[in-house]
Amino acid sequence: MPYVNIRVAGKLSKKQKENICKGVTEVIAREAAKPPESILIFIDEVVHENIAKGGTLLQAPQ
Repeated sequence: MPYVNIRVAGKLSKKQKENICKGVTEVIAREAAKPPESILIFIDEVVHENIAKGGTLLQAPQ
């Protein structure tokens, strides 16, 4: 059973999450020859201030 964890900075709309899950499922099903119903996808939305790049906390888009 493929397990995919996607972490994003900030929030995604429900439609964005649906589209991401659909696309990721299609690619894994095709490339790994796995049935789509066996693919689990978890999306973690992380606030910007909990992520740092180059030692500096990210800022939320204005």
